[in-house]
Amino acid sequence: MSLFRVLLCIIFPPLAVLDKGCGSILITFILTCCAWVPGVIAALIINNNNK
Repeated sequence: MSLFRVLLCIIFPPLAVLDKGCGSILITFILTCCAWVPGVIAALIINNNNK
């Protein structure tokens, strides 16, 4: 995971998972709307998952 992607996860998590699919974007967006920290954690986990 690049430094740019990590910074994007911290600043705006849904944008960081844009290439991972609609479900990931939706989950990250909902978590970010509820609270910022769970959205950041979810984005980091989704981006760190190598499939």
